[in-house]
Amino acid sequence: MVNFQSARIAVLEARMSNEIADLIRRNGGSNIWSVPAVRETSLMAAQPVNAFIEQICAGSIDLVVFFTGVGVKTLLQEADQLGRREELVAALRKSTVVCRGPKPGGALRQEGIPIAASSPEPYTTHELIDVLTPFELAGKTVAVVHYGERNTEIMEMLRSRDAQVEELCLYEWLLPEQTDTLQALVRELIAGKVDVVMFTSQIQIRHLFLIATELQLLTELQEALNQRTIVASIGPTCTGVLLEYGVVPQVIPEHPKMGYLIKALVAYMSL
Repeated sequence: MVNFQSARIAVLEARMSNEIADLIRRNGGSNIWSVPAVRETSLMAAQPVNAFIEQICAGSIDLVVFFTGVGVKTLLQEADQLGRREELVAALRKSTVVCRGPKPGGALRQEGIPIAASSPEPYTTHELIDVLTPFELAGKTVAVVHYGERNTEIMEMLRSRDAQVEELCLYEWLLPEQTDTLQALVRELIAGKVDVVMFTSQIQIRHLFLIATELQLLTELQEALNQRTIVASIGPTCTGVLLEYGVVPQVIPEHPKMGYLIKALVAYMSL
């Protein structure tokens, strides 16, 4: 097995690619190939954001669910542009707020917004559903701020418990405008020229396999990831999607965080 210091490591992260590259370098890696697989596109122009904010400010929402820190910050930025940021923050401080994990929690605490419940590790939808179990939802109005794609599982759960749901998608995940680099990554993986590929979100996996399908190289990519390349997955959500595509990752960290992912990879490659 090639060692971590000389390994060619493909990173598909777009938003935090520099941070991941710095973590890799601090652990001795140097041959980093950044291949952003996702771009975020705002949906605010197509969404009734003002009406959503108005409902929260009017006190007509019983419970608010945030999935991501980006979702919290984007909603507050939009409220700021509408001249309603202070009003929204004040309303959220009086609301019952539930979030999925530490990132939305951190963004909410920065604004002094108390959190009624937060899902524990590994911060998936399943843990979020569990922390919502004690809440009385029947006949209540629940506002859900989605992330880059609509979470149908949480919507089905809320409606099964007779909640009235108001949902908002502030941005969506799309393929990069230019996919040449992603296409090159597929071919390099198949050729055995990439030692490690790191997945930090499920959409990266879906987009990589979409490109492989378009190139008619799906089977070849599956074989390469199972036989020639070390696959590192940040946590159970990514791992579940990889398994859907027939790929078994070799490296999964104890905690679903970037630093732990790098340390787990270094440890695996030191065996």
